Order: sequence, then structure tokens, then C-alpha cells
Amino acid sequence: MLSIMLWSVVALFPVSEIALSIFKRADAASARREDRGSLRLLWLMIALGVILAVAFQWVPAARFRLPGNWDQLVALGLLVSGLAIRWLAIVTLGRQFTVDVAIHTNHELVQRGLYRWVRHPSYTGLLIAFLGLGIAYANWLSLVMLMVPITTAVVHRIVREEQALHSALGPVYTAYCARVKRLVPGLF
Repeated sequence: MLSIMLWSVVALFPVSEIALSIFKRADAASARREDRGSLRLLWLMIALGVILAVAFQWVPAARFRLPGNWDQLVALGLLVSGLAIRWLAIVTLGRQFTVDVAIHTNHELVQRGLYRWVRHPSYTGLLIAFLGLGIAYANWLSLVMLMVPITTAVVHRIVREEQALHSALGPVYTAYCARVKRLVPGLF
């Protein structure tokens, strides 16, 4: 039963991301796009990471198992938690959330909800969910091959977003950055 739940969430994960990609694009009439290819790079690195993770899961020397079904339980917990964080962040941003980096007319800095503690909770959730997927493969090489390209692309995207936000919001965003960490409260 646990395995069915885990792989059901794994199957829903890309469906939710594809739906976001289709329905949450910036409207050119009311937003200035600042993406500069970062969305394309993110999708490319996700595809590369998943392909490599699947390929390396068959390396027996890198397999790990936690006692009982703990690896599946941990993977499911991380996937569900990561997706919940991601979607809560998206809902909090409302109309300002887009999959492409964009500055909206009358763009506001959101500092409520998860944005009180981290500047990019959506990416925090995404990375937690991918960590869960990596653990689901129960293979250290798969985990590394999944996380390294995706984390690199997310960091690149954060830099693009922050450049756009600094440009649009100026000192307000600078002060927010001084108070609030990017991905992990109090750390980074």
C-alpha cells in the first residue's frame, strides 16, 4: 500500500508541474518578462536529472535500504511535504505567481505566509519534493544525479528572479533580502 501511495504521488508530481507550466504563464500585456531562458534551463535540468536518476538506479553498489519500508516512508513524506510547501507558496502569491520570471504592473512584495521565513518557498518545496523522489530510487547515485542538476538550475533561476525583483522594487526588496534567507530559514 505504501509503495502504491508513493508512486501515485510521484506520478502526480510532473502532472502538477506541467499544469502550472500551461496555466501560469505571465501575460505579456500586464507583465514584463525577465526569464532569460531560466525556465527552459530548469526543465532541461529536471529532464536530465530524472533520466540520470532512472539510469543510475540499476547500479547495485549504490543502492541503500532503510529498515522496513522507511525509505519509502521518508520519500513519501518528503514528496508530500515538498509539494504542499510549493503549492502553499504558489497560492500565497496568487496572480503574481508565474512559471516564467516576470514583473507585473503594480508588482507587490509578498511577505506573508511562508514568505515571512524564506524568499523562495516554492523552490524550497520543489527541492524537497525532488529529494523525496531521489530517496524513492533508494540509490545514492540516483539521488546525486537528480539533485545536482536541478539544484544548479534552481539557484540560477533564483539569481534571475532576484535581479528582476531588485530592479523593480529597489530598496524594499534589498531590505527584505537582508532579513529573509533564500531557501532555508536562518541558514541559506
